Amino acid sequence: MIRVYNDSHGPLLESSGTVRRPAGSFSFDELFTAADPGALVRQIWASGLPATLPAAPSAPIGTQEVWAAGVTYLRSRTARMEESKDAGGGTFYDKVYQADRPELFFKGTPHRVAGPGSTVRIRRDSKWNVPEPELTLAINSAGRIFGYTVGNDMSSRDIEGENPLYLPQAKVYDRSTGLGPCLLVTDEPLPLTTTIALEIRRGDAAVFSGSTQISQIKRKFAELAEFLFRDNSFPRGSYLMTGTGIVPPDAFTLQSGDEIRITIEPIGTLINTVA
Repeated sequence: MIRVYNDSHGPLLESSGTVRRPAGSFSFDELFTAADPGALVRQIWASGLPATLPAAPSAPIGTQEVWAAGVTYLRSRTARMEESKDAGGGTFYDKVYQADRPELFFKGTPHRVAGPGSTVRIRRDSKWNVPEPELTLAINSAGRIFGYTVGNDMSSRDIEGENPLYLPQAKVYDRSTGLGPCLLVTDEPLPLTTTIALEIRRGDAAVFSGSTQISQIKRKFAELAEFLFRDNSFPRGSYLMTGTGIVPPDAFTLQSGDEIRITIEPIGTLINTVA
């Protein structure tokens, strides 16, 4: 497996502690349009020049769209039903969880994405906001899953709970998406024991922490990718968040200055601060 980081000069490749910069021009768009992204990064890493990892990498993205899947964990289903019960939409989420067709929604374009070490935002017209830590699939232009990154699907729970039709406003706004710290390119699927861990720090204290494993996801990753690419085209590939199984209690909401730490090994830790 090879980790692809991003800095102001473009991608950097790391494997087994050795970092290399491509000898020639190379971009994330080239990676996402390659027929065999794994073979391409192995070739580029083998011929690359010695380098060091950037202290503050950028988000590992070119011109890809970011999409997301919802209600893929039982915990998410329960939380969505609770937050929308007063609006009469509670049963919608149970039906989605049980349905053959997954919930898929557009999440963001590259200019809305926050990289590691940068700030994410909460909406000024929302009073109940949470991060949603998610394993995120890298899918090439042919619909093939070739890698993974850490995703943060920032969400306004009160807006979505008021009416499920408000989902785009609850999910899509400037810096509502966190990605990083790198893109892990691998030909092997991640083991089902892979853990997603979330910690939210306020000042010097942790105000929330939780974890889950990807074995708890109800749907297959290949299924989610197939539905995303069904009657839809992504000329430069796409990222797809796979849903969250970690939901803070209803009394919790993010505040300005909170630090969000999402860890998925062997990818790494994505750290963002709330603006």
